[in-house]
Amino acid sequence: MRWFGALCSVLVLAMSVTACQAGRGEPQAPAAAPPSALASGDAHPSSGSTNPMPPPSATPPQASQPPQATPPPASPPGLSAEAQAQLDQELIAAAKANNELLVGELIGRGGDVNAKDAIQDSAFLYAGAEGFNGVLRLTLAAGADVASTNRYGGTALIPASEHGHVDTVRILIDAGVPVNHVNNLGWTAMQEAIVLNNGGPLQQEVVRLLLDAGADPNIPDREGRTALENAERLGFAGIAALIRSRG
Repeated sequence: MRWFGALCSVLVLAMSVTACQAGRGEPQAPAAAPPSALASGDAHPSSGSTNPMPPPSATPPQASQPPQATPPPASPPGLSAEAQAQLDQELIAAAKANNELLVGELIGRGGDVNAKDAIQDSAFLYAGAEGFNGVLRLTLAAGADVASTNRYGGTALIPASEHGHVDTVRILIDAGVPVNHVNNLGWTAMQEAIVLNNGGPLQQEVVRLLLDAGADPNIPDREGRTALENAERLGFAGIAALIRSRG
């Protein structure tokens, strides 16, 4: 039974070594956590909670971008030359009909108040000549060329003065129409106000307005006669007296 005694001695020695290691506190390898615990997040409790912590984002946060300005809408395409010409002629026709509402609409659509028809009338020139003051104001507000001339080479002020349109003459003078312009017939606004009318109260007021605006009564016509001489020749005593009073 000697082998039995040797076996007992080996077992006693192994148990002694194990007891000594435990007494010295040598660290033991931790038991591996079961896969289910790792998957559920229980292996990383936080503040006693058993809820899993969200995994870190794989995409880094992007810096906020400043708002982009919205580009303005594209401007509508311009009219073709043919469409513009048609619109301009409609505007002249509306002016000749003294249709203020339609004139305003056509100007708003891009009608040119300085465009002329076949006899060299524009919406502005015709309104001035005929005393259509509402239409005239619309054309002036839309940029009418106050120095433009008609087929006789005259400004809007010359026929307005001839016809005795007192309010129209005021509007045109205030707008800056030249008062001493000479047309193709050799007449200024003052000469035409005398030669082509009756010398009555309206004509006298027109002459007074022209004189107040700086019109020169000494500019002769083609025959070499001044406004005073024409007034005296035609027997317009009131106009003649008015001119003399300014001399």
